Amino acid sequence: MNTDFLSGVIEGFYGQPWSRGERLELFDWLEISHLNAYLYAPKDDLKLRARWREPYITDEVAALRELVDIADVKGAEFIYALSPGLDITYSNQGDIDKIKSRFDQILDAGATNFALLFDDIPDTMHAEDIARFQNFASAHAHVANEIFRFLQQRSPKNRLLFCPTPYCGRMAARQLGGPNYLPILGRELAPQINVFWTGPEIISEDISVAHIREIAALLRRKPLLWDNLHANDYDGRRFFVGPYSGRPRELLNEVAGILTNPNCEFHLNYLPIFTLADFVHGNGPWQPRDSFLANLPFWLKHFDSREDFLSASDLLVLCDCFYLPHSDGPEAESLLGSLRHLIERPRDYAAFPSLIRRAHRLRAFCARLAEIENRPLFHALSRRVWELREELDLLEKFILFRSDPANTDKSFTSDFHLPKTFRGGFVPRLQQLLLQNSDGSFTPLP
Repeated sequence: MNTDFLSGVIEGFYGQPWSRGERLELFDWLEISHLNAYLYAPKDDLKLRARWREPYITDEVAALRELVDIADVKGAEFIYALSPGLDITYSNQGDIDKIKSRFDQILDAGATNFALLFDDIPDTMHAEDIARFQNFASAHAHVANEIFRFLQQRSPKNRLLFCPTPYCGRMAARQLGGPNYLPILGRELAPQINVFWTGPEIISEDISVAHIREIAALLRRKPLLWDNLHANDYDGRRFFVGPYSGRPRELLNEVAGILTNPNCEFHLNYLPIFTLADFVHGNGPWQPRDSFLANLPFWLKHFDSREDFLSASDLLVLCDCFYLPHSDGPEAESLLGSLRHLIERPRDYAAFPSLIRRAHRLRAFCARLAEIENRPLFHALSRRVWELREELDLLEKFILFRSDPANTDKSFTSDFHLPKTFRGGFVPRLQQLLLQNSDGSFTPLP
């Protein structure tokens, strides 16, 4: 298969790495969807980041060899990533040799694709590095180029990918990594090395062709998208199952590939992965909602083995409540609008029955999820849907109370939503100190 254009999944989040079984299921999904790459880069694998100098033991190498072999059978490129940037000394040949030694272990396991990740690290250097290199970018290019030459000496088919310290437009604009990091990197990095980029932001709502062309000019190569659209490691209260969107299909001609770094919870990534596949392999203008709706019935099959136990229409509403970072889905927006309407106009009796039925049905659907046989999927959902149920229950009670004229001058309370146990805890108290405005600025709450 032609693997010049990489498309697939990054296991690159902060949080508990996926299990062996989840990775094997991922390779099945990649095969079915004709995506061709898996990047092994879980941030909380200690030997990838915090303890990157420590060699793998025999059992660890065997586990990675199994993944390499299965990926090959499934038609996917296994890419091994290392993140040495927390404490590497760039001028120290011993540290560079440690990277080579680690990659040697993975080469012996059968891998041919590698990545060096210098994301989310301090943009400072040791005194000896400052004495040798004029800037951070040159230090990174030096290490990457030496590792690339080492891989090429082992075999010309070996590939190296690279993640820069400023990996989005906002970071580059704020000169993370120093002035002119990207132009220097583009000039000094071997042209065969692909460079990751996340777009204008770490989690980019939109990525335009113009933006990518601007970055490509600086890097002197097409960037490789590390797409965090569906990542949720920064917000444990949410997950994102909406479609791959905010990117035009014309982008496919401007990038070296697209790899998605999705939800930490593997079982929540079916729709993000399969809609990405539709984006990559389809033709014509991209219609993300159409792809989402087409794939939804297939994800429903993961919820239970019994026919008609749960309905696609109910799953659709739930998915729209956990759609994308920057937007909720249409069904969730409609429900929110109806709830707001009745809170503001509690005696609009014509709207009342329909709204209560919709809210109650969603709440009941969330409760029935506890019965599904796919327990890992339920556990991925459970805490989030429980919170949704509690908020819907509170709103139903409030609207019912306010709709009764006898309660006009009375205060509403709920025996099931008591202070400090409902919406309680230290973090919510911290969140009450500052209000974030729509422009991103913060002001003190009264």
